[in-house]
Amino acid sequence: MDSDLEFHANKAMLEWQVELGADEAISETPVNRFDVPAALPVVPVGRAPAPAAAPDDAVQVALDPVVEAKRAAGQTESLAELRDALVGFEHCELKRGAKNTVFADGNPAARVMIIGEAPGRDEDIRGQPFVGRAGQLLDRMFAAIGMARDHPDSDAALYITNILPWRPPQNRDPKPEEIAMMMPFVARHVELVQPEVLVLMGNISCQAVLGRRGITRLRGAWTSGLGLPALPMFHPAYLLRNPAAKRETWADLLMLEAKLAGGAG
Repeated sequence: MDSDLEFHANKAMLEWQVELGADEAISETPVNRFDVPAALPVVPVGRAPAPAAAPDDAVQVALDPVVEAKRAAGQTESLAELRDALVGFEHCELKRGAKNTVFADGNPAARVMIIGEAPGRDEDIRGQPFVGRAGQLLDRMFAAIGMARDHPDSDAALYITNILPWRPPQNRDPKPEEIAMMMPFVARHVELVQPEVLVLMGNISCQAVLGRRGITRLRGAWTSGLGLPALPMFHPAYLLRNPAAKRETWADLLMLEAKLAGGAG
């Protein structure tokens, strides 16, 4: 009788443990979880135990996009190679949302190199800088002093590029990290073209090349950027919103004309 009671009591306890989730035996001998080991491993204060070495094929090294940009740009010896390096650069997220890489337009032998900010919608579609409304205004501005991107004479021609080759979403301002990873390409671009002067269109270009913002204060005076004389100017998109600023832009264009003619500028 006692054995029957003990059997049913043990069976009931087993069923209760199964209901709690203990439905698998993992050891033939019971383990006392409250038993303290005789000796615990000693870890020096302030030092964590060294992690186990991972197999070589599992090690992933975090790449610095700026370092990669410097390496890629520094290996180029021509504008065609630089363009290919830029197209092949995969570390900028803007590229994934862009339709085209906007590299440059105009005559690479031009004395004047214009550096804008970033492509807009029209530029992204066509793959050329300054082709929308702002670009049309830019063409009219420089035509007033006899210069054009398609001028056959290199003395009167323009060469145009941007800080960013890919359009930011909703035309937002470029982020500092985006500018930083593109600047090695811009610097190499300037080295390969070897213009006499730079024209920096807008705040973003000034921030990237000069390390300063505040185009209203910066325009109207020559400065130095990437080892060349640089003239900050209002971006044509700004002039479309603020036509009254065209007077200051005309003065800047006359300064550029005087500089190219050998004047004080």
